[in-house]
Amino acid sequence: MTYASHRKSIGLTKRVFAGLVGAGALAAVLQPAVAFAQDDPFSQFPLVIHCKSNETFHAFYISRVSRDGVATYVASDRIAGTITLDGKAKAVGGAGGGSCVGKTLAELRASQQAYDLKP
Repeated sequence: MTYASHRKSIGLTKRVFAGLVGAGALAAVLQPAVAFAQDDPFSQFPLVIHCKSNETFHAFYISRVSRDGVATYVASDRIAGTITLDGKAKAVGGAGGGSCVGKTLAELRASQQAYDLKP
């Protein structure tokens, strides 16, 4: 009986050890993801910017941030705009724009047209 319980104990020890080693490897794999989350370019831009164009209000959602720091926002009706952290909003692909064109992020936030995602 002592021998059988000893084998079970060793088997349990091996499984616990393997689990700990696996958890350490998993933590090592997830560590770069945590570092990337701190450098997430989406965190620097508002989630939504709302603008008025031709008597219609549009909600523009952040779609992407390019390597050079240009954020692209899209809305329904296939309309879009771009902005940088220190630049002004621009309409994409057409004339016109609306109440956001030419404003900085600071101005959009001050006019309550920009909405940040709060954790």
